[in-house]
Amino acid sequence: MTKYISYEQSGVSIDAGDQMVRKIQSYVAGTFGPRVIPGKSAFAGMFRLDYDERLFKKNYRNPVLVASTDGVGSKVQLAAMAKKYDTVGIDLVAMNVNDMLVLGAEPLFFLDYLAVHKLDPLVTAEMVKGVAAGCRIADCALIGGETAEMPDTYARDDFDMAGFSVGVVERERIISDKNVRRGDVVLGLASSGVHSNGYALVRRICFKQHKMGMGEAAPELGGAVLGDVLLEPTRIYVRPVVKLLGQYKVKQVVHAMAHITGGGLVGKIPRVLPGDCNAVLKKSAWPVPRIFAFLQEKGPVEEDQMFRVFNMGIGFVLIVAEDFADSIAKKLTKYGEQVYRIGRITTGAGRVVLK
Repeated sequence: MTKYISYEQSGVSIDAGDQMVRKIQSYVAGTFGPRVIPGKSAFAGMFRLDYDERLFKKNYRNPVLVASTDGVGSKVQLAAMAKKYDTVGIDLVAMNVNDMLVLGAEPLFFLDYLAVHKLDPLVTAEMVKGVAAGCRIADCALIGGETAEMPDTYARDDFDMAGFSVGVVERERIISDKNVRRGDVVLGLASSGVHSNGYALVRRICFKQHKMGMGEAAPELGGAVLGDVLLEPTRIYVRPVVKLLGQYKVKQVVHAMAHITGGGLVGKIPRVLPGDCNAVLKKSAWPVPRIFAFLQEKGPVEEDQMFRVFNMGIGFVLIVAEDFADSIAKKLTKYGEQVYRIGRITTGAGRVVLK
């Protein structure tokens, strides 16, 4: 008698996948706006760029689509250690939409990719719940995704996630380095912590060298639980910055922007500087969150290395016209951001100078 084997015996459960899809449907639908075209097939997502309904009219003259893809890096390992899966999805959205925001683009829609050792519908639903939460914060729709069960590729409890987003900007409103000039002011928006970069160093310091636990309270962090601090989601800057840019439809007073991720301030700001300008930053101009002093001391890590690896408390930078710096800072503060005047643009060679 022939002994048949099943797909589930190979480590992949179709039933678990179907159960997961049912659990995430409400999270996904909660991100839909009037431009999403729902479809039953679910083979791909559909999104209208222009539409003429009176209530939701939104048409473009010369639209440019902007695309971004990114992951969360080894922060997912900390989520697995803590068995806390509902925040790294927010990180995933943030890493994508904050990047496209640098060009002045408004995020439109997002797709996610989750890869797991074994599909647990409850755990995977928590991951997608976080992605949906990030999409709502960024005012974009989660119109599709993929979950891959790969027991021969990922170890037990391991997982990874990646995201892809598309946005739009009017061609004449694209923000680049062409308007940056000497005398411009550098404004920094506070980060929510480590965000999603530098976690290889974080893991080495906290868990390999000092054998700390994710549930351990650290006096140096004001008694906060280490895992809570390290899993604090990346801040999404889309809503306040898009609103700010909408206040200046004629004048382009925001000359450049940078999302401060891997490479830190010294690595990311030069990407939006002309070759004949420097950004001179004053390190005492903003408060550095406790987590960075904690990591620097526990390492120990040299200060130059800290500024090359971490955001050091500034998650997003705007380079703005000097005459508008105060009003822009006031507007962003009103929109809920912590804003610091952290430096100026000088004649130079396209680099950051820390003072």
